[in-house]
This record gives sequence, C-alpha cells and structure tokens, in this order.
Amino acid sequence: MNAETMSEAPLLSVRGLTKRYGGRIGCAEVDLDLWPGEVLGIVGESGSGKSTLLACLAGHLEADGGTARYDGRDVLTLPEPERRRLARTDWAFVHQHARDGLRMNVSAGGNVGERLMAGGARHYGDIRATAEDWLARVEIDPARIDDRPSQFSGGMQQRLQIARGLVTGPRLVLMDEPTGGLDVSVQARLLDLLRGLVRRMGLAAIVVTHDIGVVRLLADRLMVMKDGRVVEAGLTDRVLDDPQHGYTQLLVSSVLPT
Repeated sequence: MNAETMSEAPLLSVRGLTKRYGGRIGCAEVDLDLWPGEVLGIVGESGSGKSTLLACLAGHLEADGGTARYDGRDVLTLPEPERRRLARTDWAFVHQHARDGLRMNVSAGGNVGERLMAGGARHYGDIRATAEDWLARVEIDPARIDDRPSQFSGGMQQRLQIARGLVTGPRLVLMDEPTGGLDVSVQARLLDLLRGLVRRMGLAAIVVTHDIGVVRLLADRLMVMKDGRVVEAGLTDRVLDDPQHGYTQLLVSSVLPT
C-alpha cells in the first residue's frame, strides 16, 4: 500500500463495534479503518474476539452496537437483500474450513460459476471458461472442473473456495484463519498464492489468525486483540519487531499455543 492509497478515504470505517453473549463480551468498542488495497491482520488467542469481530462485519452475527461504514453505508444495518447482494459481489469471505464456503455436492466449476450467476452472468460458455481460468489461477488443474470438492484434498478445497470468492472481483475479502488446519507445507503454498492474488488484484482484506507468520507475510497493518478489545495496533513490522503491550510480547515470543 502506498501513500497515494492512504490519501483516499477508508474503504471500510468501523467505530465502536460491540457484541455481547449475555454477560460475556465478544468484542467491545472496536475501531478500525481499512484503505483500498490494504491488508489488515487481526491476531489474538482463542476467545480474544477476533473471529466475533469478523463475523459481525460479515453479517454472520448481529452486532449490539457500533457502525461499519462501507461506501457511505452502514453495513451493520443494511436490509438483508442488500447485504446478500454485497456479499456475493463486492465482498468475499474465506472460511477456515473450506466446506463451510463450498457446496460439496456441486462440481468445482459449478461452485465458481454459481457466484458469477448470482452476479448476473448467464452465458454458459463464458461462465465455464471463466471457471476454468480461475481454477488455473488457484493452481487447480482445469481438467478437474467437473470433479466435486469432496474429491479434492483440504488444500485444494481451500483454493477452490478462494476461486469462488474472488471470481467476481470483490473489493474486500474477509478471511477467518485461512490456513488453519492445513499441513505446514500446504499452508506455505496457500499463503504464497493468497499474497500474489491480493497484490495483483489490489484487494483490501482483513485476515483473522492466531498465526504470527501469516500476518507477517500478508498484512500491512496489525491489530492485536485480547478479551474482546484492541490492545495494540500499528504497522505490522513495527508491532511484531517492537511490541509495546505485554500481551503482544507474549504472542510474538510464541508463549501462546498455535
């Protein structure tokens, strides 16, 4: 991300986002700004509130307070039809478990093509050609376009989910532990793929993870969450190389389990 990009208005501006589960805080008074083309990493141990925050932004959970303005609209209060339209065109969500983001009884090509059709595409030949192109982009053999996701490995399923999400050219991608549960070698390959796609497409992204290595590779800026609150934020290299908060120091020194 360059200075010219930073001079623009934020693509997403969140203020005071709060979610409670009865008497327990999921996330509290979270503020963040995300600029076009920027990747924001959010780290913290399990229960820190990072996934709750992401789920509220995505509309998977209803926030109890705050605003999240995108293109002048508060996405937290959008009518459901508008939110669904946004989710299938301008935004994409990458689940930790690919099965949550795929239709397992539909072919690989069908999974990619469905999102195109939801955006208005109707020409079968064009849809299939675009699906083949995107399978190749995420390093899946286009000859497997008619195979179902259940015939793919975990890493391939995750790459297929990414193709399904990015095929419409979204402006914002929300990623929840995108490499979680994958073998180390598969994680490295997926991270290289994600980094290349994000940079080439100029995507804005929010990446939630417990893995410091993921945010060091992908994120321009970093937020650290503990007990539902942001305890430290800044440029990724600054936060990781010179952490100021004691909790961040623990994370960086790998005291917390991964």
